[in-house]
Amino acid sequence: MNPQQLFEKSKKYMWLPFTQMTDYERDPLIIESGDGVRLKDIYGNEYLDGNSSLWLNVHGHRKKEINDAIIKQLDTIAHSTLLGAANVPSILLAEKLIEIAPEPLSRVFYSDSGAESVEIAVKMAYQYWQNKGIKGKTKFVTLSNGYHGDTVGTMSIGSIEIYHKVYTSLLFDALVVPFPSVYHHESSDEQVVCQEGLQLLRDLFEEHHEEIAGMSVESMMQGAGGMNIMPKGYLKGVEALCREFDILLIVDEVATGFGRTGKMFAVEHEDVHPDIMTMAKGITGGYLPVAATLTTEKVYEAFYGEYEEMKTFFHGHSYTGNQLGCAAALANLEIFKNEKLVEQASQKAEYVKELLQEVKDLEHVGDIRQLGLMCGIELVKDCQTKEPFPWELRVGYQSTLKMRELGMITRPLGDVVVFMPPLAATFEELKDMVEILKQGIIWATTEYTKERV
Repeated sequence: MNPQQLFEKSKKYMWLPFTQMTDYERDPLIIESGDGVRLKDIYGNEYLDGNSSLWLNVHGHRKKEINDAIIKQLDTIAHSTLLGAANVPSILLAEKLIEIAPEPLSRVFYSDSGAESVEIAVKMAYQYWQNKGIKGKTKFVTLSNGYHGDTVGTMSIGSIEIYHKVYTSLLFDALVVPFPSVYHHESSDEQVVCQEGLQLLRDLFEEHHEEIAGMSVESMMQGAGGMNIMPKGYLKGVEALCREFDILLIVDEVATGFGRTGKMFAVEHEDVHPDIMTMAKGITGGYLPVAATLTTEKVYEAFYGEYEEMKTFFHGHSYTGNQLGCAAALANLEIFKNEKLVEQASQKAEYVKELLQEVKDLEHVGDIRQLGLMCGIELVKDCQTKEPFPWELRVGYQSTLKMRELGMITRPLGDVVVFMPPLAATFEELKDMVEILKQGIIWATTEYTKERV
C-alpha cells in the first residue's frame, strides 16, 4: 500500500490521543519502523526519538535481548489470567521490582498503564481506611498542575485545567495545594519557596487530616503539568507531614522511574519511602503495556482476611500480569544491571546539562528545568517579565514541527518543549538532538513569530 493510501485510511478511521485531528491532517506523520534511537516514517525519513516515544523508551528500538525474551515467552504461553492464578514471569518480576524499590514496599499489584496504576493506588488508599474501620478518611490531596492520567479517578486527583475542565461534573473533589515552582514564584530563593509550600500543606493537613485518606505526588518532577521541579527538600518534607498526620503517601513514578532522573526511582534523590508507589512506561523498556502499584505490607495486611470479611480488593484488568510484558520487563531489568544504565544516565544527564547552556542563552528561553534525562524548556515572549507568547500562536508546537523537519520528534506541553531522549542514546546522538532542539526553538521564536507578535 502506498503512503498516500495509508494517510487517507488514517484520516478515515483513526482518532489519535491528545491530538486535534486537523493538526494531524495538516502535518501527518506515520511511523513504519525503528532502530536504536531512530524512527523511520513511511516515506523513509529518519528521526531521532527526542521524547522516547512518549517518555517510555529506554534502550532504543529493537533491543535484541528484549526481542529474544518475548520470542522465548511466546513459545511457552502468551497470556493467562492473573485473577486467582499467578504465572511464572509475573512472580519473578514482582520479586525483582521489590528488590529495586525503596523500603518498605513489599507487594506488587499489576495493571496495564500508568493511569491504571494510579487509579488502583487511589482505590487502595480509600479502601485501606474503610477496611480499618476509619470511615471518615475519604479525601485526597494533590498539587496544582499535577497529572496522574486520564481515567475519572486519576483526573480527580490531577489539577490541569486544560485537560480536566470539561469533565468537572464527572470528578470527585480533591484538596489542591499550590506546587512550589521556583521559576513561577515571586521569590527566586529555592528554600523560601520550599518552606512556603510545606507550610501551606501543613495548614491544610491541620484542618483536614481526619478526612484525608492520601496525598498523591509526582516524584520530584511534574510531567504533563509543565515539567516543573520540586525545590530541594520538598518531597522529603511532604513525606514527613504525611507521617505526622497519618496520611498515606502515594508517589507516582510512572514518568520518573527506571533511570529517567539519574536514579532508578526519583524518590532516591531524597530518600523518600512511599506507602504506595506507581510505575509503568520504562518498566518494559518501552516495549509492552505493563504497570505496577507497589504497597507496603501494612497496606496489604488491611486487605488480608477471609472472604466473608469483605476486605478483598475488587479490582483487575484482563491483561494484568501478562506473560509477554513481564518477560520483556525481566529482560529490561537485566539490561539495566548488565549495562549499568542508571550510572550511564546520570553521566549523560551532566553532558546534556552542558549542551543545554547554549539553549538557555537564547532570547526567548525563560527557563530550563532538568532532572536527569528529563528536561523541559519554557519559551516566553519576554524573559525579563516572564510574559508568555499568546497561546494561540502555539510557539512550542511550531518549534517541534520545525524539529521534525530537521530530523527529531518530540512533543510540547503548551510552550514548554519536552526533551526526554532514550537512556541509551550515545553522547554524539545527544549532541545532535540538542542542536536540532536549539534550531527549532530559534526558528519558532524568531522567524515564525516575526509577523505574528
